[in-house]
Amino acid sequence: MTTRGAGTGPGVLDALSLLSEVADELVVRSARDTHFAFVDRVQDLTGRVTGGGPSVPGLMHRGIARAVYGGLSAGLRATSYGLDKVAATGVGPRLEAGPRGRFVSSAVNGLIGDRLVVDRPRLAIPMGVRLRGHDVALERDHLAAAFPDATGQVVVFLHGLCETESYWNKGREHVGTTYGEMLSARGWTPIFLRANTGLGLRENGVALSALMQRLSEEWPTDLTRVALVGHSMGGLIMRAAGAVGTGIEKPWTELVSDVVTLGTPHLGAPIARGIGHGSRHLSVLPETAAFGRILDWRSVGVHDLVAGLAEDVPPLPHARYRLVAATLTADERHPVSHVVGDLLVRVPSAYGRDRYGQQLFPGADVLHVGRADHFDLLNHPQVHRALQDWLA
Repeated sequence: MTTRGAGTGPGVLDALSLLSEVADELVVRSARDTHFAFVDRVQDLTGRVTGGGPSVPGLMHRGIARAVYGGLSAGLRATSYGLDKVAATGVGPRLEAGPRGRFVSSAVNGLIGDRLVVDRPRLAIPMGVRLRGHDVALERDHLAAAFPDATGQVVVFLHGLCETESYWNKGREHVGTTYGEMLSARGWTPIFLRANTGLGLRENGVALSALMQRLSEEWPTDLTRVALVGHSMGGLIMRAAGAVGTGIEKPWTELVSDVVTLGTPHLGAPIARGIGHGSRHLSVLPETAAFGRILDWRSVGVHDLVAGLAEDVPPLPHARYRLVAATLTADERHPVSHVVGDLLVRVPSAYGRDRYGQQLFPGADVLHVGRADHFDLLNHPQVHRALQDWLA
């Protein structure tokens, strides 16, 4: 089993270097631009009343403020550069060494993962099979060592935006088990993936398709059946992967019997749309434009959640689709549920049904989980019972 994080993996110093850069870009520059916008507004109003131009005190204020902001910005850039150079030597603890570091890494990748791939590749998460906090190499010997009880039935779990593979353990102390443990007892081999959710859905789909093809070819026993289970964005990435043509004789997609999506925004998520609208509205005024710029820092992955994946990404024709939606109220037709759904995704989007009656998944099985939020779907008794029936 390979271990990502040892030697060349991202370190705490890499994270601190990025933090310094972000502090300069978002905090200092936003404060500076907002400050100067208000100063300009006041001076403009004063000039209209007095009929004069910029005052000497006003010019001095601007000069002093510019020097202060410039000094802070230069200090943060120098700090970021210095930390980056030291981090490149491998000094310091690894970010992936503990669950807190992995949580931070996944959250940052979800927010700006597309930038990390280009600017800070050490911090960018590669899609991979995960076991006990480490990557598993997609080679037969490594897979056999990692999964000594491998069966011919594999169920693949993929998390949502900013999450890690450990999110599937949510509520285990109350439920008593997890989806993976439950299905393992029924002859399935659970495989947990981790992805850079800041990348675009289609880019992640290509990566997942390549991973699944290699997994199917290197699996230590004869692989006969594959089930896909995706939470939130994970379900969209799995759909995108299924639409990638491999051009080979035995594509992995032919083994897929079931696709289960849990709270997946097939037709988009209202919160993602709200962020986009907020960014545009804040950019109208100079005094609030900096805050709009902060919202615009969101990744391509977050942008893709605005619309989800429509009919141009068709379902696999031979697979059964199982669509799970949650609502805060017991009745999915309750007005509150209609507006907020599970807090992040509404029921029609989770079912792939638009307002005009069109369905992305005709004939799919649907399950409503009442009195639950978006993250309750990661480990819920009703979903346990449904998975037992669907993957029997």
